[in-house]
Amino acid sequence: MSRTYFFIAIAAIVFQNSYAQQVFQHPSGKYITVNGAKLWIETEGTGDPLFLISGGPGGSHAGMHSFDSLSKNFTLVFVDYFGRGKSDTAQDVTEYSIDRDVDDLEGVRKQLGYDKINVLGHSYGSVVAQLYALKYEKRVSHLIIANGFFSGDMWQENDDNSNHEIAVNYPEVWDSLMVLRKKGLVSSDPECIDIYGQVPYGFLYAYNPDKFLHGIDPSYPNKFNTKLYYQIVGRDGDFKVEGDMKKFDVTSKLKKMKMPVLIIAGRYDRVAVPKEQVKYKTYCPQAQFVMFEKSGHNPQVEEPEKEFPIIREFLSK
Repeated sequence: MSRTYFFIAIAAIVFQNSYAQQVFQHPSGKYITVNGAKLWIETEGTGDPLFLISGGPGGSHAGMHSFDSLSKNFTLVFVDYFGRGKSDTAQDVTEYSIDRDVDDLEGVRKQLGYDKINVLGHSYGSVVAQLYALKYEKRVSHLIIANGFFSGDMWQENDDNSNHEIAVNYPEVWDSLMVLRKKGLVSSDPECIDIYGQVPYGFLYAYNPDKFLHGIDPSYPNKFNTKLYYQIVGRDGDFKVEGDMKKFDVTSKLKKMKMPVLIIAGRYDRVAVPKEQVKYKTYCPQAQFVMFEKSGHNPQVEEPEKEFPIIREFLSK
């Protein structure tokens, strides 16, 4: 089995390599310079701009092409943020941060000349999207939080849930992992990553795993940057969240958002679990909240016929 990366990391890698019997094509792209780095961007479609922010942290934009059908109504803007995909990477991992991602998003908006933008952040991308909407409120027309996170504590809760699910359902994998951890190894060590790779993607991330069997774009470079991932969540981030992610918390600020907000969740999502997702109803009561009953972490793949009309209607308001 090829190496995969667990929890949020595995979502970015496997999801970006797998789709439901579809092959997505990259539109033409170009480099722009933002905050001293060359970033790769692609755009397609017509209409109001919709910026799509990928998960990870560490994922390239490739997986976000699962939203391509929205290009019939909107100009989709895909970005390989600093350290991902075709964009520049850092010489020192401390250059990677959530704040850098937020400010790079603003830099891309300025470069493309948009006054206001719609923003959709998926998984880790929701962290960037929410912070951007709070910092640059006047630049956001609509905000979509797709299978997202509202705090570092929520990220920790989901780590804990995923570990519990594996311990109960894949005890042989868990036992092997515990042997390594007793030796002092942590999440970011290759040996631990290899053990986690034995857990099927669909177990934690899908309602219907068969929709994630077909490969896509195997040649796309740097689809996932593990050094960036562990810089932001901590070197043992699959067990103990540290770094930037530990400090992240918008729970007390979401009620103050004035733009329309749509929150998307999946009933079978074992990464951004429903137990935590429903708390958005309290933290952001003004938002439209939709639970997709036959989806895991990617309703745009598992229930696109339901999700895309909801998104189109929401953005048309």
